[in-house]
Amino acid sequence: MAKYEMMFIARTDVPEEEIDKLTAQMDAVVSGAGGKTEKIDKMGRRRLAYRVKKQREGFYILFTFEGNGDTVREFERRLKVTDSVIKFLTVRVDGRVKAAEAKPSPDRHAAPAPAPAPSEAPSGTETASQN
Repeated sequence: MAKYEMMFIARTDVPEEEIDKLTAQMDAVVSGAGGKTEKIDKMGRRRLAYRVKKQREGFYILFTFEGNGDTVREFERRLKVTDSVIKFLTVRVDGRVKAAEAKPSPDRHAAPAPAPAPSEAPSGTETASQN
């Protein structure tokens, strides 16, 4: 099973109870397809970068889950027919990227390795011609 992050934006005129009901339904979709919900992060009300379906603001929800392609298709199908959702995006999280983020990165403030000393030109050759 692959790991996915799905961000969806609900209209701000939708009551909090309906958003809770929507997240519970999406959790049931993932569980019903044999997947596992890892985290539901309600990020709250934020201003949109541009107008979407005549809305200037939206209520952002980040849904992190494990599942297969069928789970994602069903999730997206349900979001498309839900009137309170104005936009959504699904991203597959690559395990290699997460592992690379977990590794300690080298100290960026450490002094760089010293450059090798320039080698001298052989004594029998001229470096500049004179006229």
